[in-house]
Amino acid sequence: MRTLSVINDPVFTPQEYDSMDKALLGLIRDERDLPFLYLILKITSIMMTLGVALYFVEGWLFWVLSLAYFVVNNFVFKGPFGLMLHCTSHRKFFVKKYEFMNKFLPWVMGPFFGQTPETYYSHHIHMHHAKNNLPDDLSTTMTYQRDSLKEWLRYWGNFMTRGLVDLAVLFHHENRPKLVRKILVGEGAFIAMCIVLSLINFKATLMVFMVPFLISRIIMMLGNWTQHAFIDASDPGNPYKNSITCINVKYNHKCWNDGYHISHHQKPAMHWTKHPEFFQKTLHEYAENKAVVFDGIDFLQVFVKLMRRDYDSLAENMLNIDNTFSSKEEAIALLKERTQKIEVPTGNLAFA
Repeated sequence: MRTLSVINDPVFTPQEYDSMDKALLGLIRDERDLPFLYLILKITSIMMTLGVALYFVEGWLFWVLSLAYFVVNNFVFKGPFGLMLHCTSHRKFFVKKYEFMNKFLPWVMGPFFGQTPETYYSHHIHMHHAKNNLPDDLSTTMTYQRDSLKEWLRYWGNFMTRGLVDLAVLFHHENRPKLVRKILVGEGAFIAMCIVLSLINFKATLMVFMVPFLISRIIMMLGNWTQHAFIDASDPGNPYKNSITCINVKYNHKCWNDGYHISHHQKPAMHWTKHPEFFQKTLHEYAENKAVVFDGIDFLQVFVKLMRRDYDSLAENMLNIDNTFSSKEEAIALLKERTQKIEVPTGNLAFA
């Protein structure tokens, strides 16, 4: 097990801005989000340009550019874009004068990553955070054995086959027609776009939009599963006991401190640069709740270790805050206990 020494995850540091920075800062609400604009410029000029080019080339050049697009989409930009979309869903990005630009990420850039317009925002903000992984949360992990690959495949399959339909029905039952429209229009627009573009060039549409769609929905459900893999059945609505945190990982530098999932559920609107500071100020809360915090491994590594049921390795990377655990064996026992399937009466589920 590990003891806390230093935290090297990113925080905001005031800096001198050049003329380009100053021009861009005039577009956004918060100077701390300036890196998002530079990321948008990179994605637009590199990845989206490659994607469009695939509709105009054939033969060996098509497959070379397809490989390049696949790499930059999934291994360079997918994580940073997805978590930029996450941050800007919680906090509006552009200033009021350029309010229309807040649609650029979900409607123009998002489809290249397989993100259907409006559905991420509706699902994550108005459903997941509101329901907090409890039984009414359509993406709850409570009712699954969370160290089982078979159970994760069932979880992912349920989301792929009925997730957005269930979400629309849920919002309809809650009398929230605006959210129903957002889901139907966003999902419908993406499907219609893929159909039309497939008639023009199926191979390009497959590579540019369809494959990223499949990969994105795998990654999103893998992420949510891991973030909520360890749940205290006696207090499942407590973010300290239904979420995890990963500190001191490259992932936090690349994906805007997304590893701080406990504090994100505690304070969803907190700026991404504030999480390391908030974590250090509230360590006693983590200790009191026996929160699961990993040091040096990210969500993907936690998922792999969990699927292998490698609890020894998980415990080795677990942060023992204020000596909460007297031994590694005690920590392993807690981890195993918190991955057990939690039986919930059918009537308490949003959809049985």
